[in-house]
Amino acid sequence: MKHWIQAARLRTLPLSLSGIIMGAFIAKWRLSQEGGNWDWRIFVLALLVTLLYQVLSNFANDYGDGVKGTDKNRIGEAESRAVASGKITATQMRNAVILLSVLSFVATVTLLYVAFYPTNIREFWIFIGLGIACILAAIGYTVGKKPYGYMGLGDIFVFIFFGLVSVCGSYFLFTKSFDYDILIPASAIGMLSMAVLNLNNMRDIVNDELSGKKTLALRLGFKKAMIYEIVLLQLPILLMLAFLMYNGFQEKGLYYPFIVMILIFPFMKLRRTIMKIQEPKLLDPFLKQVGILTFMMAVLTAVGLNFVNL
Repeated sequence: MKHWIQAARLRTLPLSLSGIIMGAFIAKWRLSQEGGNWDWRIFVLALLVTLLYQVLSNFANDYGDGVKGTDKNRIGEAESRAVASGKITATQMRNAVILLSVLSFVATVTLLYVAFYPTNIREFWIFIGLGIACILAAIGYTVGKKPYGYMGLGDIFVFIFFGLVSVCGSYFLFTKSFDYDILIPASAIGMLSMAVLNLNNMRDIVNDELSGKKTLALRLGFKKAMIYEIVLLQLPILLMLAFLMYNGFQEKGLYYPFIVMILIFPFMKLRRTIMKIQEPKLLDPFLKQVGILTFMMAVLTAVGLNFVNL
């Protein structure tokens, strides 16, 4: 059981939950303005679905990199890579991926049934397709003949699924509508998710080059990847400020939502610390820190908007 828990990489879970929390509580605030109802069942099921997707992705990543030999000399998380270390066999991990895929699909259908049935059948089937795409994306990062993670496309997929799909999708589950301003916080979460992936790829840049895993960080080189990382850590807090200003909270004298701006200071400190790193292997501790700050951004936004609703 210990090895399976390690393979699930629990430290990645807060990041995956951030988009759901962000989208769900922006929807809660907006529905309160319009006299709509916010269904807590949708929120709980959405959290369950995204957790299953994340664990599925981690298992598939462990399996794909393990059988390709990419994890053989990995830095930082090598002890948690179950297939490469032999703690779990490739066959066992493949079966776990299949099982998680089935469970993820069942949970997705349950969520969409609660959210859309019977009044929004068209949306139900559209989101079924989106759910299947999420499952395939979770597996396809390292598994298959042409995994997109090995072609430098991981950043784009992370932005789409951890940012746009997670935030906008969860928002739509509650509101049954799409408002263009939701793209702003969705982009913020997406960029921070990209920041985590880029840090991971910068840490593994030497090993990935040896194994033929051509990540964006490897294509850019360590120095340019560092500049890219600093940009990804700078823009999200500015995007959140733009979202709050766009919705006119300051004009209405509602300053509670701006509590999220307190994260300016830990983000500044984090950026300065990361910029001093010269050895890729020393980047490992910062993955967890960026994930926690992303989670805090979602939680503080939710708290601030909830005070507006009181």
